[in-house]
Amino acid sequence: MENNIPRKALGKGLEELFNSEPIDFTQVEEKIITTTPKDEIVMVKLADLRSNPYQPRKIFDEKALEELAESIKEHGVFQPIIVKPSIKGYEIIAGERRVKASILAGLTEIPAIIREFNDTEMMEIALLENLQREDLTPIEEANAYKKISETLNLTQEELSKRVGKSRSYITNTLGLLKLPQETQNLINEKKISMGHAKILSKLEDKYQIKELTDKIIIDGISVHELENITSSPDEYNRVNKNSVPKEKVKKDNIYSYLEDMISEKLGTKVKIKSNKIQISFTNSNDLNRLLEIMHLDK
Repeated sequence: MENNIPRKALGKGLEELFNSEPIDFTQVEEKIITTTPKDEIVMVKLADLRSNPYQPRKIFDEKALEELAESIKEHGVFQPIIVKPSIKGYEIIAGERRVKASILAGLTEIPAIIREFNDTEMMEIALLENLQREDLTPIEEANAYKKISETLNLTQEELSKRVGKSRSYITNTLGLLKLPQETQNLINEKKISMGHAKILSKLEDKYQIKELTDKIIIDGISVHELENITSSPDEYNRVNKNSVPKEKVKKDNIYSYLEDMISEKLGTKVKIKSNKIQISFTNSNDLNRLLEIMHLDK
């Protein structure tokens, strides 16, 4: 790491932006870039870069990254990334997509502006870059809101003002985290829409949520149909007339408590029957996730 690089703090102008409600990431990044002299934009090694620990995005669109990589191969990286010095190398504050695409393009260095950020600013800027620039999955967004509200000790009302969203939007999004992990995975994979997810998150019975999740995936029921099913006990019983009542299932299956415990641990549906354990997975990525949890990925 180049030790002679100046380590500047945010400066008064940016302090004012961070204290505003709501904060606008575009203004923060633009302020840093426009006020940085060209001789302070330096080349840093891609190998020295680490993700912002507060980065809410875990899933990146591979096709979009490949398209950006092709553009970088042809034109280079026009806009510098913004980083913070760390114990070893740098942490990425803004521009993680540019970093990933540059690696795909075969580059070894990338232009960067180095600035000091405290943990609160790093969290806010990572969250807001994604919220204002790209769509997070609903679950990533919910986890981001949860993390920032807990760390900064914000109420939902305060959080809604901070990120420029309505209070009801924040409440509905955070409600998704009450859903079983299996259902959250399907939302991340875009197999369950936000409309479906919002209705499911209002339910308290996890068995009912799992039954209806299966109906969304297998039968392709619409948001309107799901709303009708959940709003009327008679309608729910009608569409589930061939199902075994959950009270009977719990009574007949002596392993139900173990199924629940393993399912909660693995974040997927688990059945124990005829001296066999059946573990469900949705695709190869989900299978790899399960193998990692069970330490079988070596």
